[in-house]
Amino acid sequence: MSCSHCHLKFDKSVMIIEGNNYFCCNGCKGVFNLLNDEGLETFYEKSGNTILTPPSIKYDDSFSFDTDSFRDSFVEKDKDGFSQVSLIIEGIHCSACVWLNEKALHKMDGVIEANINFTNNKAKIVWVDDIVKLSQIIDMIRSIGYNAFAYDASIGELHANKERKSYYLKMAVAIFASMNIMWIAVAQYAGYFTGITQDIKTILNVAEGILATPVLFFSGWVFFRGAYYGLKNKVVNMDLLVATGALFTYIYSIYITIMQNGEAYFDSVSMIITFVLIGKFLEILSKKNVADTLDIIGKHIPSEVNIILEDKIVSIKLEDVKVGDIVVVKSGEKILLDGKIIKGEGSFDESNLTGESEPVEKKLGESVISGTTSIDADVHFIATKDFKHSTLSNLVTLLEEAINTKPKIQQMANRLSEHFSSMILALSFLTFCLWFYLGNGFEMSFMIGISVIVIACPCALALATPVATLVGLSLATKKGILFKEALQLETMAKVDTLVIDKTGTITVGKPEVVNVHIYEDFDTGLLYSLTRASKHPIASGIHTYLKEKDENLQEIIFDELSQIPALGIKAKYRTTEVFGGNLKLLEQNNISIDFSSDNSLFYYVVNNKVVAIYELSDMIKDDALELVKNLQKINIRTIMLTGDNRFSAQKIAKKVGIKDFKYDQSPEDKSNYISLLHKENKKVVMVGDGVNDILALAKADIGIAMGSGSDIAVEIGDVVLLNNSLKSLHDAFRISRTTFGLIKQNLFISLAYNAITIPLAMAGYVIPLVAAISMSVSSLLVVGNSMRIKYKYKKV
Repeated sequence: MSCSHCHLKFDKSVMIIEGNNYFCCNGCKGVFNLLNDEGLETFYEKSGNTILTPPSIKYDDSFSFDTDSFRDSFVEKDKDGFSQVSLIIEGIHCSACVWLNEKALHKMDGVIEANINFTNNKAKIVWVDDIVKLSQIIDMIRSIGYNAFAYDASIGELHANKERKSYYLKMAVAIFASMNIMWIAVAQYAGYFTGITQDIKTILNVAEGILATPVLFFSGWVFFRGAYYGLKNKVVNMDLLVATGALFTYIYSIYITIMQNGEAYFDSVSMIITFVLIGKFLEILSKKNVADTLDIIGKHIPSEVNIILEDKIVSIKLEDVKVGDIVVVKSGEKILLDGKIIKGEGSFDESNLTGESEPVEKKLGESVISGTTSIDADVHFIATKDFKHSTLSNLVTLLEEAINTKPKIQQMANRLSEHFSSMILALSFLTFCLWFYLGNGFEMSFMIGISVIVIACPCALALATPVATLVGLSLATKKGILFKEALQLETMAKVDTLVIDKTGTITVGKPEVVNVHIYEDFDTGLLYSLTRASKHPIASGIHTYLKEKDENLQEIIFDELSQIPALGIKAKYRTTEVFGGNLKLLEQNNISIDFSSDNSLFYYVVNNKVVAIYELSDMIKDDALELVKNLQKINIRTIMLTGDNRFSAQKIAKKVGIKDFKYDQSPEDKSNYISLLHKENKKVVMVGDGVNDILALAKADIGIAMGSGSDIAVEIGDVVLLNNSLKSLHDAFRISRTTFGLIKQNLFISLAYNAITIPLAMAGYVIPLVAAISMSVSSLLVVGNSMRIKYKYKKV
């Protein structure tokens, strides 16, 4: 049920019921009654269904995650029958938190998958209901120090703002205290050179200690919390390094202050926490800015649409629109559902989906796509899909799933960082022992050991891949390229062979009849109906040609009808058997004919006699020749596979500069050819748009489907080119190679940083304050380098 005040949805069993109203808490109930008592009930008319700032909810029990209402709203079944949910994990502030949650969940019996996106803390969890309940999964997350709630885009930003506000407050305290500590430190350093009594020195140390305490235990509490839960689960993480370095320095400084002998380092305690905290906050902002660019497609989706109901225009919830409803859209409004125009025409902006800025003209009978915007069109269209299955909804879902997957190189980095912190603690202890053994005193040995802990940065290593991947996915989306999984960026970067279909891929995919050879008279209506039944571009070209020749042609319903993949179509009407297709279809039916042409050919047969041959020609896409040249420059071999005849294939291949091509290819032939390439150790990308390409798309290392292709090809493809442009195909190669290159650079930066700075710290050349600054800088260097993708890919 929706709360009558704040409009958040909860299980009916936990709602407060008052008359016909439902409230999630007494606070909402009180505000609702106050507004009505004061005559301000029009507030709800003005606010509509806008979700108001939710009250702070404490989950005393996790049973609500197992209720039917929760499952209906948030839990889905995947293709294997497993339960799947998207959650936001609250309390994550670094990659170690992600790793800890994933490890803890994977250890649970019945959990199939647990992937957490570091950029927005969104977790995709798949489990077997018969073995483990969602409430048990939630309890596990809470037991290791985090909280979880169902992912809801409408309140996700509220939780993100809450996290940022928490960091603002922690940083404000840390910066204020650190600035005052530095003023006191100035007096101490001045006294060190000019002379200062021990009493004054102790007073200054006490003042510094008082200021450093809230920095360590309030601002730095996030690190202690992470370290505690890490150790509880036998994980040595970055939080332990920061907490250990700061706490040991703090305790040592208290000892020095009490004993009034030696130098206290409260300023280092404060600065370690402050600089690391600032670094973490800048990471959060960087991740948010990158993640925001991926929200362009699904951003600002209205909750209601106008439909025609009983000859009236009424507003209903987007989720309530059914297939067949007539939707009303005015100029300037966003199209939220897929459909077909039944009234009106005009221009539509499809740049959010395709990346192309030019408006697209739409007329009566043409399709509109969810996620696009009407520029000057007032149209009525009939919904062909509900919102859950719409293009817009599917793209947003696929993007989120892509962000959650981890490339192999990231998995390698994660395995490396797992043992990093343990190694640093061991090196720190050995450094302390060695310096102390060499007679350098406890104080000096201790501070050098602390510097080793503070300067080490596993965060840079953990950030190396996810941030670069996210920027790469963001850039690809803007260019009309949808990668379904992040790991496909890495796979595509290693590809050395491109296998490409001809019709609808290299060519426009709208062949036109250029010549007709009639051998016997036949019923044109039968051919018209036969070609109407097929979605193949050749059949569509003939169907359009016949319709233009005779607008009065009527469709005939066949007694029998069957599609023959990559060959043609066959039908029976009363006593007449007809089929149409390519030469292979004729050969299968033992029909021979001596005819050749460098155009695509369609043979029409009635009762085993060829009665007509149609020659069709298709336009080559403007950027096909440029694509082949560009791929040659980056050493990618291009091979064309087509089901068309040898002369037509040769003609197209010659025009675009493709030397390797195969013709008369069935779906099985295409798939087998890719298998042969794999035996030669080739990494293969297959690009296609039709049903006859799906086997090859599935067999290739990367299957790329054209956005205008068949639904099944788009579903099977690993990458979808939303704008059908071959320029986007080239961009996909460039973006993937640039992203993978920058990932390797990031790994080099993080490893080189640690390889240089840790020995320097062990040698005594770095004080803890400088170590804290350089640790934060290394993480920001990795993030900054990742942001270069959008400029660097142009040079590939």
